Amino acid sequence: MEKTESKKIEASPDHAPDFQGRKIFKVSEINRQVRLCLESAYPSLWIEGEISNFKFHNSGHIYLTLKDEKSQMPSVFFSRHNHGLRFELKDGLQVLAFGRLSIYEPRGQYQFYIERIEPKGIGALQLAFLQLKEKLEREGLFDPAHKKPISKFPCVVGVITSPTGAAIRDILNILNRRFSGTAVLLYPVPVQGAGAAGQIAKAIDEMNEFGEADVMIVGRGGGSLEDLWAFNEEVVARAVYASRIPIISAVGHEIDWTICDWVADLRAPTPSAAAELVVQNREELEKRLRDFEARVRNSASKILQRKRDELENLRESYAFKQPLNLIQQYSQRADELLRQLGNYSRSLALHKAQAFKFLAGRLDALSPLAILKRGYSISFFEGEIPLKDARSLKTGDLIRTKLWRGTIHSKITKVEEKERVK
Repeated sequence: MEKTESKKIEASPDHAPDFQGRKIFKVSEINRQVRLCLESAYPSLWIEGEISNFKFHNSGHIYLTLKDEKSQMPSVFFSRHNHGLRFELKDGLQVLAFGRLSIYEPRGQYQFYIERIEPKGIGALQLAFLQLKEKLEREGLFDPAHKKPISKFPCVVGVITSPTGAAIRDILNILNRRFSGTAVLLYPVPVQGAGAAGQIAKAIDEMNEFGEADVMIVGRGGGSLEDLWAFNEEVVARAVYASRIPIISAVGHEIDWTICDWVADLRAPTPSAAAELVVQNREELEKRLRDFEARVRNSASKILQRKRDELENLRESYAFKQPLNLIQQYSQRADELLRQLGNYSRSLALHKAQAFKFLAGRLDALSPLAILKRGYSISFFEGEIPLKDARSLKTGDLIRTKLWRGTIHSKITKVEEKERVK
């Protein structure tokens, strides 16, 4: 830094010298003058240092200290400057910070106002990638136990990519060549730039809600780290992890790795490779089927020949040479069983008939109709309710009396109440 010419601080014109001729300053005047000197001397500069005393305020402002082995400098990173920060600031991180020097006048505190910051020795995007990878790995998003199997014969393949990129053309060409007739459900999204990550995550969620796809391919063609950055965003990683449909990540070229690759159920080095992984080759399947068919025919032929030999052995056995003898023995045994069955059936029917007559006689003796036959009757009141107590009737009531033969309908002219016979 070039040396700057020192500026003389003048006393305020509002304050005249005291009786001794001394110039008297207020604290705020000194702080203001020093602030103006610093801001004039250092309007912008880069400072290298290590972060310590890192604090993230609810307002969104970041307060920290930049230090080296000999000194330290209080610093502030206002929210209007830090909202687009790609990586995570933390204590111990070596950084290069760009900003201006000034003084916070109310406390007379000299500090550095940061406007931009980047990690020292590694790019901001690469650091953000490593930080997010470490965070998600700790949470278990890369755990192999969570990865779902990919269907070998999907009927519908969901593809989330740009509708105009080379990736979708490669996927469609390979699917048609390897297994024509496979349905493809395309959800078009931007694959780079501001807002792309949110659109990709939304597409994954809605593809799951729609529920038609058996497997999803999420990706794009190659590009720089900045071009592929949408697939390194946390929102995409969590959408992939939460997906009920298995996901194949196909981002960039074989050497490119993204956070999406780590979280997905299967990583393909390119979109073309993803298409090859998601469906079987029809020609290979047909060849395998022909091989299976030949093996089945060979096995069936051997089994058939073995059964023919067994049948020939049976045909030459004693049982097949003397069939009439066996038939006569079985016929005689059948006649014997039929006679036994007839005797048993007649004995059982006779026994049951006698038991029925006995029970019918007992039932007839207990029947109310038998009692009526001996000269008794039953009177009913209001439908089928039998009369048991004269006190339940009054003069003028209509009753119905059941006799052995016929029914009498009567009207009550007098009721005599007597005690119940004990």
